[in-house]
Amino acid sequence: MRLAVTVVAVLAVATTGVVVALNRLDDHSPVAERCAATADGQAWHLSPAQSDNAALIAITTVRRGMPARAATIGLATALQESRLINIDYGDRDSVGLFQQRPSQGWGSIEEIMDPVYSTKAFYDGLDKVDGYTELPVTVAAQAVQRSGFPDAYAQHESRSRAWASALTGNSEGTLTCDLAPVDPVTLVSTEESVADVEVRIERDLGPLPVTVDGATVTVETSSLSGDPSVSGRAAWAVAQWAVASADATDVLQVDVGDRTWSRESPEWSVTEATEDVPHPRAGQVRLTVATVDES
Repeated sequence: MRLAVTVVAVLAVATTGVVVALNRLDDHSPVAERCAATADGQAWHLSPAQSDNAALIAITTVRRGMPARAATIGLATALQESRLINIDYGDRDSVGLFQQRPSQGWGSIEEIMDPVYSTKAFYDGLDKVDGYTELPVTVAAQAVQRSGFPDAYAQHESRSRAWASALTGNSEGTLTCDLAPVDPVTLVSTEESVADVEVRIERDLGPLPVTVDGATVTVETSSLSGDPSVSGRAAWAVAQWAVASADATDVLQVDVGDRTWSRESPEWSVTEATEDVPHPRAGQVRLTVATVDES
């Protein structure tokens, strides 16, 4: 009798688990928020917070006219040093994304804790490494970092290469994020939402021309880099930067050419243009931000 009761109880628990799983599949919010860059059939995942920092690290190389290899090295370094999280602790006096040390001349703690400053400082150092594009990731990263465990950078190379390729625009439509709907508690007016996105664009991308129409911000990407060989990929670099940072910026949708990413449909898909909503022109990326209903 006890065995029968136990079996029934187990089946009940199992059935409840199936129902919960099915309910979660029916729910439009993702089971787990995460982002992925896909290369050679392999999806390399990061959390939204990691993805946000990866977006800055990679797009900085495009802005500086550096090759995608620089982004791979930068991402592998930050993954090893901080797991791509801007932490305020570390070995001895190390802090930040790259675990840079004030005592070794990297700057003050406040400066190093600024992701823009620390990323610039890393690439300033990488720029001084002769032939870094031809070096193994471990050698190039160690030349900048002077780590006690230089071989550890190698384990992050495949993941970093996939993310670097997407975020520098070399691989189109390969970076996606499954994100929950924006928390309505955090929503602000359209003007404030747009202003926040514009501040983030200038922080990460520089003073690119933008056009605002309601809750949409259209970015002109052609001047992102002074390198003509990069300018053709700039739109996809910005588009995938926008997806990677969407959790932080409350971006709902990104449009580039005839392709669209959205929180509701996170895989890049081909969309039809309409008279009211045409596709962005070549070199443009359109961001739609979440705002409070002001009607």
